[in-house]
Amino acid sequence: MFGRSRAAAPPGTESARPTLELSGPALTTSLETLVSGTDEQGGIERYVDGLKYKAALFAEALAEGRAVRLDEESFKGLCAFMAPVRRRIGTRLAEDGFPKVREAVVELLDGAADTTTADARIRRFCTRFPDDRKHRWVRDLAAEVLHNTYPELYPLMCRWVWDAKANSGVLREIWHGENVDHLVIDISDTYETFLVLREELSGFVTDNGVFREVPFYVDLLCAQIYAGYISSQGGSYLRTDFSSPEDPMQYTRRLLGLDGIDASSGRTRFKTVDGTAHVLEDIKLLD
Repeated sequence: MFGRSRAAAPPGTESARPTLELSGPALTTSLETLVSGTDEQGGIERYVDGLKYKAALFAEALAEGRAVRLDEESFKGLCAFMAPVRRRIGTRLAEDGFPKVREAVVELLDGAADTTTADARIRRFCTRFPDDRKHRWVRDLAAEVLHNTYPELYPLMCRWVWDAKANSGVLREIWHGENVDHLVIDISDTYETFLVLREELSGFVTDNGVFREVPFYVDLLCAQIYAGYISSQGGSYLRTDFSSPEDPMQYTRRLLGLDGIDASSGRTRFKTVDGTAHVLEDIKLLD
C-alpha cells in the first residue's frame, strides 16, 4: 500500500503475504523521471519492446523444456542481457564447464509452472556454485533466468530489487516511513515478497494509465527507482558494472540488460575469462 495503513487481520489469523508500505510520492517521482527520460529516446514503448524482445529470446532458448538443448554460444548470448551476471560468469564457465551450468539451469526450470517451489528451486540452484561473496551473482542468475523465461509467472527477483541481508534495493528506496536509511526492513526476499511488490506496482502504474504490458512497465519502474539510487551515490556504487552515465537512462537500461549488445558490431557485455568481449553474429540485435 502507498503510505496508507492496512486493516488488521481478524484475530486468530495470520497472512503469509508480506505487508509492503510503499511511498506514493517516491513512486510518482520515479515514474515521472522514467517517462521524461524515455521521451527523449523514442518513448517508453521502445523500452517495453526491448524487454519483450529479451523475454522472447529467453523463451525461445529455455521455455518448455528447451533448456536441455541449450548450447554454450546461445547461453553466452543470453548472459549479455543479465547485467548482474555477464561480467562474472565467464570464470565459472571456464572452471566448471558449460554442461554443469546448463544442468543447473535445467533443474531450476524443471517444474517452473509450480511457483510454490520457486524458493526451493532457487536455493538448490545456488548450492551448485561456491557459497562465497564472489558468487552472490548466482542468486541473480537464477532470478533472471526465471523472470526472463516466464515473465508472467515470475516477477523480477534480483538482489537490486530487494536484498534482505543487505537491507538494500528498490524496496528500501520506495519504503514509506521516516529515516528509512537507518531502518531495517524486516521483509524476506522470497518469491512471495517479490510477487506482492509487483502486484502493488502494477496497481500503481495502472492507476497512472498503463493497461497493457504491465509487467514490463513494472520492470522499467523498478530499474528507474534503483537507477536513481545509483545516481545519488555519484556512480560509486557497483562501479564494476556502472560507469558515469552518458544519458539519464543509462543506468536503467543497464540494470535491465538492454545495453547487452552493440548493434553495430555484435560485441556483447559478456566477458570471457580473459576479459575480452563475446561477439554474437547470428542474433537479431537490439537497436
